[in-house]
Amino acid sequence: MPLSTTPSSRRGSGGERVFSDDRGTLWNATFSKGVAIGDAAVVFACVSDARQSGRAIAADPDLIFADIPDDTLREWLNNAPKIGRLT
Repeated sequence: MPLSTTPSSRRGSGGERVFSDDRGTLWNATFSKGVAIGDAAVVFACVSDARQSGRAIAADPDLIFADIPDDTLREWLNNAPKIGRLT
């Protein structure tokens, strides 16, 4: 018997991944589809060092995120611009 009958707002598996970069730093990669058709991104946040800036890169909205190898995530992380304040 379920503990709650309210729908869950959690993402299904495949929406988030944890991997290490070339230096062994842990990163979280989240695949996010936007509201507009054809709008998607992979957003990176450093798990092991909060001083690291988040990063993001545009992605194919039809991407099957769970099938992406860690080497590809590392390459995208290296190419993704840092997220910062607009000045």
